[in-house]
Amino acid sequence: MVTALAAIVLVVMFAPGLGEVREKLDGAAPGWLVVAVLLEGASMASYVLMFKPVFCRRMGWHMATRISLSELAIGSVVPASGIAGLALGAWVLRRQGMPGDHIARRSVAFFIIKSSVNFVAVAIIGAVMAVGLLGPHVSLALTALPAALAVLVIAAVLLLPRAGPGPDPPPGAGRMRRGVSAARRSLIKGTAEAVELVRSGNVYLVSGAIGYWAFDNAVLWATFHAVGQSPPITVILMGYLIGQLGGLLPLPGGVGGIDGGLFGTLVVYGAAVAATAAAVLAYRLILFWLPLLVGGPVFLALWRDLHRNENADQAAVPQRSR
Repeated sequence: MVTALAAIVLVVMFAPGLGEVREKLDGAAPGWLVVAVLLEGASMASYVLMFKPVFCRRMGWHMATRISLSELAIGSVVPASGIAGLALGAWVLRRQGMPGDHIARRSVAFFIIKSSVNFVAVAIIGAVMAVGLLGPHVSLALTALPAALAVLVIAAVLLLPRAGPGPDPPPGAGRMRRGVSAARRSLIKGTAEAVELVRSGNVYLVSGAIGYWAFDNAVLWATFHAVGQSPPITVILMGYLIGQLGGLLPLPGGVGGIDGGLFGTLVVYGAAVAATAAAVLAYRLILFWLPLLVGGPVFLALWRDLHRNENADQAAVPQRSR
């Protein structure tokens, strides 16, 4: 992961034909880069806020913070839209004694709530741009179409619980069939629980979900300012969604997936090529290193404590005499 990002940096710094990008990075305003780092910190804090009310309101904030920061650290290495981090969190929660079916449902709910903010934003911003209330003025294929697709995705998610969990697998069913059935139940019930959680109006959940999305967008906004460009905020917001879809690819550090989606979309919407390349690279470096530097030590400490407790429990079990 570090090697992949380092390779990209080296290509930008030394490859011919990328002189303007290098100039943008060399002349990046330190103050704006500090702002970008602080905004990413706020995004991480928002992730912590929404974690606790989704998985367990009775969980202490200390443990919730440790698990969620560990998820962000793993997610920075293998993003896949945060699925890798959620898998780590599920493992930790299971070791803490939380029922597996609850973890599965709430992991689905967490992923849906976290992702839904993006789609709602695109539906609103795309529609507003399509009717000309906000610029830039681009084709309906870049405004109305993404908005319509976002609305369809939202509608599909809301209708998904009506499909029902399906019948239980018959006795003696194979592992594959039982696994598919359990996954369907978790997906259907988790989606329904996501809707219920949002309707509950929990302040931590709602503010965390919106803050995680908004502050992460703001990081990209700040890195553009750092390299001396300020494209319309609507362009940044629309480009962000495509970048996150690219993050579904399980590439180390998100290299290529998120970057390609962000860069391509922003350029299509009219952002300058060199400035966009420099801003996206700075954005990705911050999103890779800050969660890893903050969450990495937290993850290692959490891992050590879990193994220490496990060894203590095993030592407390009386050994059978021979």
